[in-house]
Parts: sequence; structure tokens; C-alpha cells
Amino acid sequence: MLIKVPSENLYVANHGWLVSRFHFSFAEYYNSKNMNFGVLRVLNDDIVQPATGFETHPHDNMEIVSYCVSGELTHRDSMGYKETLSRGDVQYMSAGTGLTHSEMNESKDKALRFLQIWILPSSRGLKTQYGSKKYKKAARHNKLLHVAAGGDADGAIKIHQDANIYVSEIDKGKTVDLSIKQGRQAYLVCVEGSLSMGGVELKERDAVKIIGKEDLSIAAATGAHLLAIEMVLV
Repeated sequence: MLIKVPSENLYVANHGWLVSRFHFSFAEYYNSKNMNFGVLRVLNDDIVQPATGFETHPHDNMEIVSYCVSGELTHRDSMGYKETLSRGDVQYMSAGTGLTHSEMNESKDKALRFLQIWILPSSRGLKTQYGSKKYKKAARHNKLLHVAAGGDADGAIKIHQDANIYVSEIDKGKTVDLSIKQGRQAYLVCVEGSLSMGGVELKERDAVKIIGKEDLSIAAATGAHLLAIEMVLV
């Protein structure tokens, strides 16, 4: 089953320095019928203006993945890590027992866009962790790139949950295949461009909930950029 989530239905929080689109309840947006999708608790599409960002703040008991779409994301945390990521790069934190971090756009003239993903962990009180992966476009060009996994997967960041994250940039007229097994589900976002699958058409920032067994051929109507979070069906 495929259920489209039009971008027009997303909550838009405009704070001037930040414009964020919430796929699920977050911060000032509360909807008891839209709290999560399975173990996916948060998916925010953030645009951060130059020389601004999220100052140091705390997290705990959450698996947090950030995917950089454009601009540069500079991360600092209480574990001593500092790193700047750019388009296609992936950052991971297991907030576990608790940590603080900041996410800043240190550019003086370019906006930053990134997807902020929170996944409920398999258990509470995990040891805090940080990791990242930097990818060339070729790794995701006209194919699915496995960037995060609940189990062992070559090249993917390991997270503490039965979930997988994939990304792809697809040329116009090309396709990639995504198979969802029985007892599984996925949340797919058209990050840029437009695409179609199973009779559902998506434009930039639209999403689709995929529930149960589906063998999908994802076609790019224009050049398209997607992110999919596959997980156990709950």
C-alpha cells in the first residue's frame, strides 16, 4: 500500500534564520495523529540561513541521522567531535545516555539545507556515539546507496534499530528499484526534482508511506533526488 504525503500538508516553521518543514509532530507543531511512522519519529527538512544555526542543545535516547542536501553543515558535540559535511554526506549520533551538540551554517553567503532524521532506538541508555560518511555523487548516481543500517551492511553506518536508510540521485528517464518485504514499511521523500512509483507521482518535498510488500520501480520524471527509510512494520 502506498499513501502519498503532499508537501503542502507539511507543517512549516518559519523563524527567519530557519525555515523547517516537519513531516511529524515536532516543537511547536503537535498532531496526535501524526506523531511518527513506525520507529521513524522525526523527519525535518531544514533550511538554515548563512552564519546561523542550532546552538548547543541536548539530546538523549535517540538515533539521529543528518543528510546534507546543499551548503555545508558544521557539527560540534560534547564528545569532542567537530566536522563539516557537504552535499550527500551523512552524519550519525546515538544520543543514548545524553550529549550536547550544535549544527551550524558557518558560510557567510550560502544557505544550508539538510534532512534531520530521528529514529527511536532499540533500547534506552545506550552508549553515546558519533559517526559520519562522505560520499561522491557516483556512489548514489542512478542506484540506491545504503547509508545507514540496523545490521551489518558494507559501507553503511550502523544504527541501533531495525531500520535502513537509502539515498539516490536519478537522471531523467532512469529508474531504481526498491523492494519492501512483507512485515516491513518505508517512508520515502522526494528531496529534489520529481519521480513516480506504483502510480504515485511525487514532486520536490512530497513523501510516500509504503506499507507491506511492494516491489517498486522508481522513475525520475525529471532529475530526481530521493531518501528512503525502510524499517520493521509496527
